[in-house]
Amino acid sequence: MLTARGQETDKIVGLEVGADDYVTKPFSPRELLARVQASMRRASRLAAVPETFSFEDISVNFTKMELTQAGKQVALTAQEFKVLKFFIQNHDRVISREELLNEVWGYQSYPSTRTVDNHILRLRQKLENDPSHPLHFKTVHGAGYKFVL
Repeated sequence: MLTARGQETDKIVGLEVGADDYVTKPFSPRELLARVQASMRRASRLAAVPETFSFEDISVNFTKMELTQAGKQVALTAQEFKVLKFFIQNHDRVISREELLNEVWGYQSYPSTRTVDNHILRLRQKLENDPSHPLHFKTVHGAGYKFVL
């Protein structure tokens, strides 16, 4: 979205109604180009994840939004599927809370980084054998999280 409206509430509403990004006037051509390139990087990562993905005893079908663990159906929210997909797309890479907010929720610093922590906690509780000692959803103290296959 390219607009002259720069109030925080305008930005939030724009992003909530579906804008992928929100750029206010005046802007520099270099900033616009950097935002377009970032959007293209996100799009290429999205294309890299297959419809189905498996690790250990977990099988995920992103199109059907279905996940099974050891043959049993596990219920995930739509947002948990998005977080899981982003982790799979970026496995073995440290991802900051801010990057998760920007890439998965689609905006920066809203809601809060605690939202990210709560989603990771729920994924650990649902998918890790021992959530207090996760093998896949690892915390990298002071930096963020890393998904390990």
